[in-house]
Amino acid sequence: MGTGDGHKTPEGRLYHGGYWRDETEWPIPGTQFTRFYFHGDGTLSTEPPSGQGPASTTYSFDPRDPVPTIGGAFSGTLRNGPYDQREREDFIGSKPPALPLKARRDVVVFQTEPLEEDVEVVGPIEIHLFASSNALDTDFTVKLVDVYPPSEDFPTGFEMNLTDGIIRARYRNSPDREELMTPGEVYEFVIRPFPTGNVFKRGHRIRVDISSSNFPRFDVNPNTGEPLGADRRFFIADNTIHHSPDA
Repeated sequence: MGTGDGHKTPEGRLYHGGYWRDETEWPIPGTQFTRFYFHGDGTLSTEPPSGQGPASTTYSFDPRDPVPTIGGAFSGTLRNGPYDQREREDFIGSKPPALPLKARRDVVVFQTEPLEEDVEVVGPIEIHLFASSNALDTDFTVKLVDVYPPSEDFPTGFEMNLTDGIIRARYRNSPDREELMTPGEVYEFVIRPFPTGNVFKRGHRIRVDISSSNFPRFDVNPNTGEPLGADRRFFIADNTIHHSPDA
C-alpha cells in the first residue's frame, strides 16, 4: 500500500494506492528490522531516549468515554478499512465537533519528523510498551498511522490507520493466566498488531497512537480488576507510558 498520489477519488476517498507482491518466505528475505523509540516530546525516532525531557507521559482513561473505532482491519458489521482518524457522526461513539482522535486527552501520539525519503514497511510489527497504572487492570491499545501532509484535496492532511492492536493488562504474560497489576509498578507489555505492507512516502510521518480503548472494535475495560463480565463498577485509570532510557 501507499504508492498512490493521495488525490481525492470521485467517491470522496483518498487514493492511497498499492499493488500485490508475490514472495516465497515470510518475513521477506532482506527485511531490516528497525527499532523506533518513544520520546517525551512526542517524537518517534530510531534514536534511543537520551534522558533529556520528561521520562513519562500520563493520561486518564475513563471507561464511560472510550475512544471510538474509526476503521480498522476487521470484518463484521462495523465499517472497516482505512479512514482519516477523526471523529464523524456516522461512526459509533463519535461526538461533535468531530475532532481528530489525536486531540483527545486519552490518546498519546508519537510521530516522526516528515520523512526525507520513502520508507517501505513490510512485515510483522511489535510494540514493546513500558507502562504503569493506578488501576489493578486496564487495557493498552496501539495504532500505526500514515500521516499525510496537507494538500489541495485534503487541506488538513489525512491521518490513515494501517493496523492496530490491544492487550489487557491482566493477561500481559499469558492469555490463560490472570495477573492483576500492582498500582504504580512498571510492566513491559508486548502488543502485536496485524502485519502490514505500506510505503510511507517522502513528506509523510510515521505515527503510533497509544490509548486504552478502541470501541466498539474491542470491549471496554472497566479498570476495576473484577471478574470479566461480572463488573459492577468502573474506575478512571491514570495510565503512564515510560520512555526514559531506564524503562
